[in-house]
Formats: sequence, structure tokens, C-alpha cells
Amino acid sequence: MALSNGRVRPVVSVLLILWSIVLTSGAHAAQRFTSWQGTVTYVTDGDTLWVRPLRGDVAHKIRLDGIDAPEICQTYGKVSRDVLAARVMGKRVDVKVRRLDTYGRSLAHVSLHNEEDLGSWLVRQGAAWSYRYRRDPGPYAQQESQARTQQLGVFADAQAERPRDFRLRHGSCH
Repeated sequence: MALSNGRVRPVVSVLLILWSIVLTSGAHAAQRFTSWQGTVTYVTDGDTLWVRPLRGDVAHKIRLDGIDAPEICQTYGKVSRDVLAARVMGKRVDVKVRRLDTYGRSLAHVSLHNEEDLGSWLVRQGAAWSYRYRRDPGPYAQQESQARTQQLGVFADAQAERPRDFRLRHGSCH
């Protein structure tokens, strides 16, 4: 079916608009799965923060990969958030996105610019657990063991409950 000359222009315009949307969203998605640098604008809890890319884009919600921090309504949850915020708020970080989690957040390794990995640092401070999956002790098992030995943060409390167990019993705080 051929379009008359009067109908071709609107169809071409719509197709060009759709194509530009696809290209723009593709560029945004590509950034989510790459390495980039930005500035921390907000800390939600001990394992979630917002980072605005250096080029001035909107801030992205980032979940620190490899750790599980106490829920904000859980014992030590606000302390964990405050420990992370004191370390990174307003600072430049390097973000290496690995994948998206089930909530659509970017799971990433984040480090202070040219410094150490924040996940490792948080676990060493006793502000988070190494994220376990089945029988895998997680990427920061050694740091967790050291924090337990030194009884730092949550590991000073023999009754401290892993966030995953807390969520199973109480649901999320939100």
C-alpha cells in the first residue's frame, strides 16, 4: 500500500522521532552497564546510594554489589547508612556496573576515585555483611571474618540478624 505525498511527511517525522528515542535510551542503557565516574548526591541506606555522572546527567540509584547492609528500620541500619554517607557524600566515585537487580537498580562495584572499593571498606568497618548466595560466602568473606574477630559494628552484637533473614521475617522497611 503506497502512501500519498501528503501522508509521507508525517509518517517520516514520527519514525525519526521514534528512532531518536531509541538511540537516546540505548545510550542511557549503555551507561548503566559500563564504567563511569560521578559524584555521590544521596545515600539511601548502607548499601544504596545515588551517583550523578560527571557529565551532569541525572543521578542513578546504585546498589553496592557483593554486600548486604542492615535494613534502615533494622538495628544498626541507620548507623550503617551514616557510616557510608560520611565516607562518600559529595565525593567523586568510580562506578563499575555489573547488572541490574530485581528492583531495577544498578548493581555495581563503587570506589572512591582512585581509592578502595566501598563494599570491602563497609564490611571491614562492620557496617555490612558479605553477600552470601547459597553456599558461597560472598566476595568479602575475608573482610567479614576480620571484622567479626575484631567485633566491629554489627559483629559486636552476637544477636545481629542478617538483613536477608530480617526481610524474610519482617518484610522490607518500605
